[in-house]
Order: sequence, then C-alpha cells, then structure tokens
Amino acid sequence: MQFFRECDGALVFKRRRELVEIRPWGEGLRVRATENKKFTEKNWALSIAADARGEISIGEHEASISNGKIKAVMTEYGKLRFYNQKEELLLGEYYRSWEFGTEEWRDLDQITQARIAAREYKNVDGDNYEIHQHFEADDREKLFGMGQYQQPYLNLKGCTLDMEPKNTQASVPFMVSSKGYGLLWNNPAIGQAVLGVNRTDFMVRSSKQIDYWVIAGDTPAEIVEKYTDVTGKVPMMPDYAMGFWQCKLRYQTQEELMHVAREYHKRQIPLSVIVLDFFHWPNQGDWTFDTTYFPDPEGMIRELEEMRIKLMVSIWPTVDRKSVNYKEMKERDLLVRTNRGVQMAAVFKGMQDFTDTTNPEARQFMWQVAKKNYFDKGVRLFWLDEAEPEYTVADFDLYRYYDGAALECGNEYPLQYARAFYDGMRAEGIENPISLIRCAWAGAQKYGALVWSGDVPSTFTYLRNQFVAGLHMGMAGIAWWTADIGGFHGGNVNDPAFHELLMRWFQYGTFCPVMRLHGDRDPHKAPMTPEAISGGGIMASGADNEVWSYTPELETMMIYYIHLRERMKSYIREAMREAHEKGTPVLKPLFYDFPEDTAAWEAKDVCLFGHDLLIAPVMEFGVRKRTVYLPKGALWTEWESGNSYEGGLEVTVEAPVNRIPIFIKNNARVFEIV
Repeated sequence: MQFFRECDGALVFKRRRELVEIRPWGEGLRVRATENKKFTEKNWALSIAADARGEISIGEHEASISNGKIKAVMTEYGKLRFYNQKEELLLGEYYRSWEFGTEEWRDLDQITQARIAAREYKNVDGDNYEIHQHFEADDREKLFGMGQYQQPYLNLKGCTLDMEPKNTQASVPFMVSSKGYGLLWNNPAIGQAVLGVNRTDFMVRSSKQIDYWVIAGDTPAEIVEKYTDVTGKVPMMPDYAMGFWQCKLRYQTQEELMHVAREYHKRQIPLSVIVLDFFHWPNQGDWTFDTTYFPDPEGMIRELEEMRIKLMVSIWPTVDRKSVNYKEMKERDLLVRTNRGVQMAAVFKGMQDFTDTTNPEARQFMWQVAKKNYFDKGVRLFWLDEAEPEYTVADFDLYRYYDGAALECGNEYPLQYARAFYDGMRAEGIENPISLIRCAWAGAQKYGALVWSGDVPSTFTYLRNQFVAGLHMGMAGIAWWTADIGGFHGGNVNDPAFHELLMRWFQYGTFCPVMRLHGDRDPHKAPMTPEAISGGGIMASGADNEVWSYTPELETMMIYYIHLRERMKSYIREAMREAHEKGTPVLKPLFYDFPEDTAAWEAKDVCLFGHDLLIAPVMEFGVRKRTVYLPKGALWTEWESGNSYEGGLEVTVEAPVNRIPIFIKNNARVFEIV
C-alpha cells in the first residue's frame, strides 16, 4: 500500500486514522499530525509567511523531504527522523512497540511490549485530544531556551518544564540543541515538556493536533536567526529606553512621582523612564488616571518631557465589577468566560474578570480606552502587568477564550495582550512600540514585548535564577528581557544583607537589555486615607526605592553604574540593532559566539552582553573574588585592573562589593569617553 503523497509542496502521510504533513517553512520543516480529518488553519507562532520549496522523494517503504540544511525521513510505519546536510542524525521519534514504527523486525531495539508510539492521542472532548509527542533522547546533548523558569540550570537537559503562563514563569517553547538543531513546539495549549535523559516528551492536555517546527544550523546563532525569521524580530529599541528606568511599588500621587523625577534631574543623575505602577486608576478596568491623586496628567507628562524623562503607566487586563467599562465589556462578550460556577476570575480589592485578549474586538476596545485616557494625554509607554493572566484559581480548565478553551490556547494570552498595544500604537504612528510585560509566548518579540521576570523574591538564590532565565529567554527569541533590580518581595531598606544583594543585583542589571530598578520594599507605608473607598487611596505602598534611599555607599555605587550605562549607549545601540535585524540576543551564553570552544558550553555563571563584553556577576552573599572562564580565540582585558588574558583559561579576579568583574574582548571600544 502507498501511504505517502505530495500535496502543494508538502509531504503527506495517511495511515489508519492518522494524518501527518511535513511542510517547508522558512529554512526548516513544519510537522503537523492529527487524528481528525483535517488540520486547523492556525499558524500560531509561525506567523511569518513561508515561501519555501523543498525536495520530496517518495520510495516504496519510506519518503523524505529536504529544506535548507534539514531533511526529514518517514517510514511507511510513520516513524520520523531528522538529519542535517551532512546526513548526521539530529533527532528521531521514540517508538517502543512491535506494531508502530517498526520496519519488518529490522529495528529490534525498538520492539517491546510497551506499545509506545511516538505520537499518541487520547480523546478528551469532541475533536480535541490529550497529545503526547515522544522523541529519542541523547544524554550527551545540551538544551537551551524554552522560556523563563525559576530554576538555576543553564543546560535544560533533565528538566521538566510546565508549559503554562504564570507569574515569574513564561513558556516560550523553542529550544536550541548542542547537536545543531532547534525545535519550536508550535502549540499554545497547556502542557508539559520533559527533556529527559531517556526520552524527550511534549504533552498537551487538550489540542486538535501536533504542531512543531525543526531547523538545522551549524551554529546556535544561525539557528536562532532562522527561528526569528519565521516568528518575527523585535523592533529597534529607541535610544531613550537604553538608559536607566526608575520604578517602585508604588508612587501614590502625582506630587510624589514628580518629586522623585525632579530630584533625579536636580542631582544630574541620568533617568530615561519613570514608571507609574498599579492603582493610579479609580478601578481596575477603567484604564485612566484617578484625578483625585493625579489631577493634571498632561502637565505631569509635559514637565517630565522637559526633563527628558518618559512616563510609563501600568495597565492590568482585569475589569472590576465597579469599572465604568465592565457592563459594556460583559454585554459585548469581551471578557474571559468561566466554564462553570460564578463568572469571576480574580479577587483583589473587589471582584474582577479578565479582558479576553485573544478576541480582536476586545483588544481594540482596550486600546481605544487606553488611547483616549493615556495616549492622547502624551503617554507612549505601557506596562502590561498581570499578563498570564494571574487567575485567583489557576485551573485552566475553568476558562474559555475567544480562540478556544484555555487548555487549548492558554499560552497565547500574553502574546495577544502585547499585540493589542503594539497594533494600537503602530496605527498611531509609533514605529517602535515597547510594552513591559510579565509573560510571553513564542513570537511575542515582534509585538515589542519587553518581558520582565515577575514578582521574584529578594534573595541571592533568585538573583541566580534570573541570570539563567534571561539567557534562556534570549535563546528562545525574546531579545528584550529584564528583571526587577533587587527582586520584588522581601527587601527591607534597613537590612545590611539586603543592601549587599541590591548592590550585586544593580551591577548585574546594568548589563541587562533594560536596566530597571523596582521592588515592593519593606517597611510598607499605610494607605493615604482611611476613608478612601476606591483607587490608589485604599492601597498601601512600599518603602522608598530611589538611588538615594539607601546608604551613601549604595548611592555612590548605583550612580557610578547608571553613568556607566550611559557611556555604553553606542555599544548598546549596536546590540539592539542586531537584535532587530537578525534576532541576536542582547544577553547570551558564551557558546553563542564561541561554539567551537567546548568549555564555553559548560560556563554557567558568566555571559556576554553584546559581542565584546563578558560579565561575571556575583550571585552569592559575602563573595569578594570571582573565578571566570574566558572563551578561547580572543584576548580579554579586565575593565577595572587593565590586566589582559588570553582566552581558553580560568582566571581569578577581585570582586569587591561595589564592583562587578567585566572583561572587554580584543580591546573593543565599549565605553565612550565622557
């Protein structure tokens, strides 16, 4: 029997109930598989049109399709393997069955009574299935990317990763292998990835089809660049955004915010952006200034502009029952639905539902309100908080979106949230929109998503976790990423131990794509008025969090690094241009630029900022020296001492509490003379 055919440039396999299609896409191959009669029309993260033509060969017992540097070979039993242009096996499906995936008893190692097929479907509802995709594992390979998780492992081999959006967690399911391939799990359904030493598994709880994309490349850079070719490139970051951002939880009044901005201006401390956090509005979902506490937003923005400071305002997708927009949004079906029980998704100072960002009409409504109340008053920067969204009861089977059940498409919510403001600002003539956002999915970068890592604790453990998270996000195509300098929870402004953590975090934050000081500092300030019944008046605020709010030693150090950031503007601009044009991460592991150096693949606590700066953050309390691996093939000069070292060795250098070890490659010009 013949199970293969060519259809519109794709290789199609049909046997029994299963339909499989392998299609050239960009310079990779897109694989879709289902037990339904046809595939959905969703392209998900593969949003860039793919005008690719592969080479298809159909034989008696197997068929193949090639595109770029990758080739897929499928047997008449449905087993898939992927090879590079050198005919080296990159990735193969996992079968342990005498029935599925065997070739007339020739592949005896894969014949067992376990009856595990590579692609498994368990019907859960109508045309939806719990789906399992199994691949053979290579315990020698290293894996990077997949998004943001709160763990310390740079090599993800052996990790289990929940593919679901949560505060401090973002599933961006693209991974780069040291074997020379990249794989995008192109499915926003809620699930799990297990990158085991014995098997690599992707599982989703409810979906109509398997959908993934595979690319081969000679270097990690080539793989990431080809991936962003099909999922999109980040915009070019405006110059003003490359400097220092001031933020805290939270400025309670217009006067308080302006006092801080004026003080930075008076002290001649460069400040690019000041951020107005949550509850500057009357109610969640009003998306407007509360004029009780912010009586003159236009005047505030005008004065900030005179000081060359941009204002960013916080937006939540929550809509409180008391909001002026709630009734209309409910009647027009613009809110996330609850499948059962009470129609309510969040409880925070009231009862809220979430805007359904997967609904184009809801995105337009949200933007139009924000445009009238913020954009038309001069605001150009939006902080899209609660972007997962952060349900009070985080059971995704409770909720349904315009695009389907949350179980089926839940990971796309933050991407569409970013899209709402990207599309809105582009329509108003803003060429390079930026939205600070607390979550993401594959492809969010093209909507100007500046992802930050959420409400992480103020500890050295979490400083280390953020260091790793930023590198993985870059490898997953999210070039704009940052973390709250100092962490969010638990930092006491009077605690010397926190002062040391803040010093070390500030040093590291100087070399993040965006440098932003933020946190909910202790001790808290009381709400402004006991009589207040809405808006910011009912909310407490954290302690002061400006550079002068701590010790003189801390203030001196922070001002030093703010000025150092300013001196790097030309260098940062080139790194941002490369991110925009090629998809290159701004922060990246050593192996990204030095793939031939085997030791660079093992380096876990240093990274590159751009191409010419190696940074070695101190991520433990009390440490005053650092051992640093310098990649082979370059001359490295330590910034503070001026000592130069040939790459390919470890060096031990001083790391006093007020300085981070920095190495410059081949005497590159990084810091401008000012």
